[in-house]
Amino acid sequence: MQFDISNINMTYKKKKVLTDVSLSFGQGESIGILGENGTGKSTLLSILSGQFLPDSGSFMMDGTDLIKNEKLRQNVVAFVPQGTPLIEELTARDNLRLWYSKDSMLASLDSGFLGMLGINSFIDVPVHKMSGGMKKRLAIGCAIHANPKVLLLDEPTASLDILCKERIYTYFDYFKKSGGTILLVTHDEREISLMDRCFILKNTKFYPYSYDGNMMQLANNLRNE
Repeated sequence: MQFDISNINMTYKKKKVLTDVSLSFGQGESIGILGENGTGKSTLLSILSGQFLPDSGSFMMDGTDLIKNEKLRQNVVAFVPQGTPLIEELTARDNLRLWYSKDSMLASLDSGFLGMLGINSFIDVPVHKMSGGMKKRLAIGCAIHANPKVLLLDEPTASLDILCKERIYTYFDYFKKSGGTILLVTHDEREISLMDRCFILKNTKFYPYSYDGNMMQLANNLRNE
């Protein structure tokens, strides 16, 4: 299965945000998207997930444009934004039941990705009583209900403790090994080091970047000059 993001262009409020952004990837890859705040990283994920419509460009999967084919896109692509789009008054179980059948939810909690995310430990906790890490794991759990091929994540572990981050990283590893692809917007050094490839969004354009562990050099490359 081959994915090709081709010549994505986006203008927002008369300001150019993305210029000819292109990227090709296959199954089982993890790709980090880096850049200073406001450079268009979240906008790119929003376009790929169907939240925004670009001025031009395509997101092809084996010859089909996922930007134009909403039904296929919803089955193939999952998006976890920076916020946690959950219903605060409901428990984890009730939020999951909005997306899963009862049997599929129980099976995943028992021996699938929901269990791997550790959602069993807070399944009956209302969202408004959850920690940030619980909310993020639940948001990921809801997003993957359709067994997506591509998982888009916008800073998924920001402000989380180390143990929660490691649980999410373990899930990422299993997701990749099952053939899934991750596109991850991040500023986290650990996450950058886990990626197979990284790209920087700078001055509306996309540049490949090889991270060598030098955060000072990375900071210099991220600056919009």
